[in-house]
Amino acid sequence: MIICTGNSCRSPMAEGYLKSFDPAIEVFSAGIYPESSVSQRAVQVLKEDGVDISAHHPKHVNNFTDQPFDWVITVCDFAREHSPAFTGHVIHELHHNFEDPWIAMGSDEEKMDKYRQVRDQIKAWFRKFYNENLKG
Repeated sequence: MIICTGNSCRSPMAEGYLKSFDPAIEVFSAGIYPESSVSQRAVQVLKEDGVDISAHHPKHVNNFTDQPFDWVITVCDFAREHSPAFTGHVIHELHHNFEDPWIAMGSDEEKMDKYRQVRDQIKAWFRKFYNENLKG
């Protein structure tokens, strides 16, 4: 389970990458205050890297709190501070704050550059996480 504020940028990116690393693992993402749709910029920058998250729909984290998870990972400080308690069995909790590309300022290209920067950080961090904790 990967959690961010709106489940429209960072957590869907992370979910998409983990699924691309290993389609056999079960990955979910959710938000504290889910947006109505996934960010089209997030869809675009992942598509540039061969990952399709266009079918993703933001979900509320409360829909998952009674389920068991091996890992619950928050990818922003807001989610870490406001995530509800999980009553299902959770083996590991982990946190890494990624900047929110949705709030990037500037021209469209500058915003896209911020999305690409965050995408690359998420990919690298979750590749390392996958290799150290899930692979094999």
